[in-house]
Amino acid sequence: MTFDLHTFILGVVQGLCEFLPVSSSGHLALLQNFFGFNQEGLLAFDLLLHCATVLVILLFFRRETGLLAVQWTGGWFSSRARQSWGWRYGWSILLASALTAAVGLPLKNTVERLMGSSLAVGCGLLVTAVLLAIVPLWTSGENTSDGVPASLRYEAGRPLTLRAVLAVGIVQGLAVLPGVSRSGSTIAAGLIMGLAVDEAFRFSFLVSVPAVLGASLLEGLKLYREGLILTGDGVLPAGWLWAAAAAFVLGWIALKLMHRLVLSGRWAYFGLYCLFLGSAAILAALAIF
Repeated sequence: MTFDLHTFILGVVQGLCEFLPVSSSGHLALLQNFFGFNQEGLLAFDLLLHCATVLVILLFFRRETGLLAVQWTGGWFSSRARQSWGWRYGWSILLASALTAAVGLPLKNTVERLMGSSLAVGCGLLVTAVLLAIVPLWTSGENTSDGVPASLRYEAGRPLTLRAVLAVGIVQGLAVLPGVSRSGSTIAAGLIMGLAVDEAFRFSFLVSVPAVLGASLLEGLKLYREGLILTGDGVLPAGWLWAAAAAFVLGWIALKLMHRLVLSGRWAYFGLYCLFLGSAAILAALAIF
């Protein structure tokens, strides 16, 4: 595998930032602009990194995904299985994913243009900062004796509400805009719609899987038809696989930290970080003009 330092750094940033509420897409866009990358084809690279972090989600939530696969599949053959948690949860994910596609797909061309604008990314980061500032209004802050919030305890079968599913699906579609944190905005939407922190956390990440895989499939087919992937030597562009590996390893670490730190109510730190980075990006962009 060919190694490229710049793409490897982007993989590191994707892994560290994807699961924290600081917008990995915003960080990637700012770095790509800083490195002077041509914006053409960068969406495909971003999607590859997102596929690597999707694998992290599937491993982290292996209990839930295994139960979902068994119960949702069984629901097609058994009326009893259609009363299960997995059947209801699976359809909730699909409904939210359909809304995400309906909102996000029309924004595709706009997103590709905005990825090259530090001003747009900075504005998106400020939106994320505002979301993180209001999230604590919907969290109880209750802690157990070992420092882990009681709301983090797994509660199998807790039902989702329709309004939460709809809100998360729509917000996830809007979060394709660079600088807007997908994890931060979808967890915030779930909390505002009345979900407990553990459920908002779980649904936020599980609902991202179909969205990322679907977007990656569409982009991959497009690039394949254009001959931009699987070239004559059958490999991806230089450094892409190393970047994906870095995103996977560091993504696992970041998701573990997310579970402990962010859901324990420490949103303000990330909000301040997004406020600082977004303001810096806007000031830098305006200075150019």
